[in-house]
Amino acid sequence: MITVSIDGPAGSGKSTTARLVAQKLKCLYIDTGAMYRAVTFRVLSLGVNPHDEKTLVEVVRNSDIKFVNKKGELAILLNKKDVTKEIRSVRVTQHVSLISSYRGVREHLVALQREMAENSNIVCEGRDIGTVVFPNADIKVYLDCSIEERAKRRLLDLQRAHVRKTLEELKEDIRKRDTMDSEREFSPLRIPDGAEIIDTANITIQEQVERVLDLIYSLEDI
Repeated sequence: MITVSIDGPAGSGKSTTARLVAQKLKCLYIDTGAMYRAVTFRVLSLGVNPHDEKTLVEVVRNSDIKFVNKKGELAILLNKKDVTKEIRSVRVTQHVSLISSYRGVREHLVALQREMAENSNIVCEGRDIGTVVFPNADIKVYLDCSIEERAKRRLLDLQRAHVRKTLEELKEDIRKRDTMDSEREFSPLRIPDGAEIIDTANITIQEQVERVLDLIYSLEDI
């Protein structure tokens, strides 16, 4: 079994790269960010106070999360409902770092991620994959990128969704999220020991994918 961990800050290209690498290898892709977004959407939908950790953790523990393939695309089901589009809303983005910082939330989802990976070749991406979820991953990758470039990418995404925000507003949003992700008490964003660091600012998605595949193909037992 081969385990590939891909970590990095928001907007560094983790999700797209991991998904394409998994498709190339025909193995399981685990989008942990989507899982944290799904439980954030659930909490907000129920009107739970995002600062009420005890109630929030109970809601998360009673949420059913699954990935399914829909017409060749990965969809995420929350209590059997497809919430793939809903979890990408601005409101979810604003709250996901806080909700994912709680120990009970992370412990529950990490256990679920490990369960998903049992007896499978996997490509898993997030912020604590190579440090906490799969510290013994065969290949560890850390994707990095400047705040400026990540904000530009986010701006294009929002423009396609007809959401109006300025580049400066997005840069500030990303700074705040980076701070929350890297300074939280449990499972903070870190570069995993032994990880290959790839700066994605000036390379294409295809080049990112090829860099990761080269690392994987260098393994003797693949």
